[in-house]
Amino acid sequence: MTEPYALSLSDAATAVATRGLSPVELLDSTLGRIEQVESRVLAWARLRPEEARHEAERLGAAGAPLGPLHGIPVGAKDIFYTAGIETSCGSRLMAGFVPTHDATAIVRLRQAGAILLGKTHTTEFAAFDPSPARNPWALDHTPGGSSSGSAAALAARMCHGALGTQTSGSIVRPAAFCGIVGLKPTFGRVSRYGVHPLAWTLDHPGPMARTVRDVAVLLEVIAGPDPNDPATLSAPPVPRYASALDDATVQTGALRRLRIGVPDRYFFDGLDPETLAAYRAAIDMLADLGVAVREVRLPAVFEAGIDAHDLIHNVEAAAVHLDRYRTRAAEYGEKLRAIIETGLLIPAPTYVRAQQIRTAVIEAMRKLFQDIDVLATPAAPGPAPEGLASTGSPVMNKPFSFIGFPSLALPCGRTREGLPLGLQLAGRPFEEVTIFQLASSYERATSWTSDRPPL
Repeated sequence: MTEPYALSLSDAATAVATRGLSPVELLDSTLGRIEQVESRVLAWARLRPEEARHEAERLGAAGAPLGPLHGIPVGAKDIFYTAGIETSCGSRLMAGFVPTHDATAIVRLRQAGAILLGKTHTTEFAAFDPSPARNPWALDHTPGGSSSGSAAALAARMCHGALGTQTSGSIVRPAAFCGIVGLKPTFGRVSRYGVHPLAWTLDHPGPMARTVRDVAVLLEVIAGPDPNDPATLSAPPVPRYASALDDATVQTGALRRLRIGVPDRYFFDGLDPETLAAYRAAIDMLADLGVAVREVRLPAVFEAGIDAHDLIHNVEAAAVHLDRYRTRAAEYGEKLRAIIETGLLIPAPTYVRAQQIRTAVIEAMRKLFQDIDVLATPAAPGPAPEGLASTGSPVMNKPFSFIGFPSLALPCGRTREGLPLGLQLAGRPFEEVTIFQLASSYERATSWTSDRPPL
């Protein structure tokens, strides 16, 4: 019999809703798993087991489910503000900071019945100085960053869903490295309110889980307009993402109408051979499922956008930290300090020019997506690198953080050593449902998301 901690979010939610499993039983199983493996994985910045148990007891006594996440144990990256719970952002500069309010995404998780187990480790201020977290598939390898603890906790079966953020590659990359599913939504789909910023115009909060459907359920809960974040106010209504995956007939018809683009360049530079082989096999599988696959030429301005991303990232990070950095520079990690110092040297006209390039790239990519529905690429240049001094390269993920289009990572293979490999699917703005339908079809045709690390 499957242990409750090992159930997918969707299966656990169904079991709780039909009273085949109580919130307390699910929580106790999950806490037992944490006790078993956390000392090796180090995914959690802080846990709150007693508070979680009180919440599970309260939810268990409720007459009806609060929402689709009733009794589901979740984690949140430690840059999401949590009322009464320390939010240190992976930095000693923020140690002891206890917010008085929840981030909007946390509010919505609670309203849907989720139980917040605690805060997962992040790289310092969600940049590049690594956190203590380790990859459950190989403890001497990075889990990626900056949502390192969220990815590691999910892969190790220490929670059923988690929140992450992405500014360059911080959801998609760790999801790929840890063999889970992670979605960077369209910019403006999920509120940034109560999330400590790294770079305001590049930051994307998003869901992470073990299956495509689980991520769809989470997105449906946390997405939507928020008056505290103007970027969300012009977004279209939130679709019923999970329902779009439930009707097999509808999904099969949608799949046969999809056009997948394989890019002509950029995403294959320096690609690990095993990753390339897994990517090609995934494309072949999608073609076998009835999807039309076509090669596409990326816009001429595409590479200029990558340079513009880095420039905007550095300037905005410097602006976020300017006041604190003036008096406490020595307390910052080496990598974030270099980002801030670089950002402080960039003139305002150069920043404005980078934003103009961004506009041009977005327009060019919108035209590209008139001929395709999804762009499929590797999710990372290779498997999770050995060692814990680096979180790996976000080079595959930056383009979609830069233009704000949605992108999702899901497992598509493993190396000879058993490390996960990831496929990245990107789509048109606010068309996450198309990505979910494609990813879910691929997931059902393979076994990668059901694999577990050897812990």
